[in-house]
Amino acid sequence: MKYSILIIVIAFFAANISLANSPVKSNTNTQNLVSANNAEETKVKTIHLTNETFKKLVFNYDKYKDWKYAGTTPCIIDFYASWCGPCKRIAPILEELAQEYEGEVIIYKVNTEQERELAGAFGISSIPALLFVPVNGQPQMAQGALPKESFIEAIENVLLVKKKQ
Repeated sequence: MKYSILIIVIAFFAANISLANSPVKSNTNTQNLVSANNAEETKVKTIHLTNETFKKLVFNYDKYKDWKYAGTTPCIIDFYASWCGPCKRIAPILEELAQEYEGEVIIYKVNTEQERELAGAFGISSIPALLFVPVNGQPQMAQGALPKESFIEAIENVLLVKKKQ
């Protein structure tokens, strides 16, 4: 509960702040499963998900009613659109975080224009919408363009907290 409130406060605060730019990577197993989506990239960064790859790598919402993360590494899922200004501002931050947290956190991206069914399944009505998914426990949603510092705080305090204890 404490961390849910933290994420909400961070999202509210971040909606009124200018953003910095940055780049990202992911683990090898996940890379292999979605390599068709990123074949043109030689350096793995954020990983774009389709509805099909989302169900394999994150959560099969058709099969399970209760949340059951399919991965073994915490992740952040960025629901975005190519025309969205705030989405464009956080894209380089997510790229940078993917590299900085390579092997510890995976950064996924879902284009809400191309994956309308998936966006609808999660009730995405405004973007950017960010889903922070720990390996165990419930995911937490944040809305708006967060500054890099807020992402780092959420990664350290929500996604990686159990690894540090």
